[in-house]
Amino acid sequence: MSIRSEYEEYLSRQEKVKAHPMARIWVNQESRYVKPFQMYGNLYYVGDSWVCAHLVDTGKGLLLFDAGNCGNAATAMLIQAIWEAGFNPADVRWLVLSHGHVDHIGAANFFRKMFGTRLYLGAPDAEMFRTRPEYALIHESTDCMDELFAPDVEIQDGDVIRFGDTEVTFYLVPGHTEGVISCFFDVTDGMETKRVGYYGGFGFNTLQKDFLIEFGDPGYRMREVYLRSIQKVRDQKVDIFMPNHTNNVDLLNKRQYMLDHPGENPFVDDQAWKNYLDMKYADLLKLMADPAQN
Repeated sequence: MSIRSEYEEYLSRQEKVKAHPMARIWVNQESRYVKPFQMYGNLYYVGDSWVCAHLVDTGKGLLLFDAGNCGNAATAMLIQAIWEAGFNPADVRWLVLSHGHVDHIGAANFFRKMFGTRLYLGAPDAEMFRTRPEYALIHESTDCMDELFAPDVEIQDGDVIRFGDTEVTFYLVPGHTEGVISCFFDVTDGMETKRVGYYGGFGFNTLQKDFLIEFGDPGYRMREVYLRSIQKVRDQKVDIFMPNHTNNVDLLNKRQYMLDHPGENPFVDDQAWKNYLDMKYADLLKLMADPAQN
């Protein structure tokens, strides 16, 4: 095939993706660089102003949660944030993806190819990549992610995986996608230890009537699944709620509070996890009761 033919085929694929109903669901958010900061002990924030990414210094390599939005600019922001946090991106040995949408997996291929980073993804979303890859493209800028990947490890419900000195317990919490992961692990600051909780995808955009019908769920089964997922992990002990998007915990304002009040840490809050999950549960019940969504 000639270079021109390959390029024309590429353009044809992108037009098909952009025409897909998934490409119109996402409400575009402008992502801007955020100076990285230490959330607590060996846990650092290295995400941008919208899509979160977190780094854990395990003592035997770096563990990264999520790979930022798709596109070269987002990857560059993530790499710069890791450097500015005081770490070498080449030391990222493991990358856990919260779910299979392109706004969270943007730099995954880069880390694997550049540094040999091992990629971890919920098993149902790995299957989505294989059989229905168009459902990864929940984003307006669908031309920035042309290649998905096969993860090195497909996370199963109940998996307990050790990354260096950090042991992470995983649960599958389907709802936003089939393969959303929730996980729990300890971080330390001196002699103190706190429990971190992560819920990998809260959005209701994939629970809208039009999307569910397009996805092949005319009975809206996934909404009930989402409710059960929240209940599944709601009562976990969580001292630090690690967000998936910055609005989950009002991250930018809390970061500013830390700068203005040295010695105080608003991210240490043993009620934030339960309160947010309870709010999402109530909001989903409202969506399910909306006549326009039924």
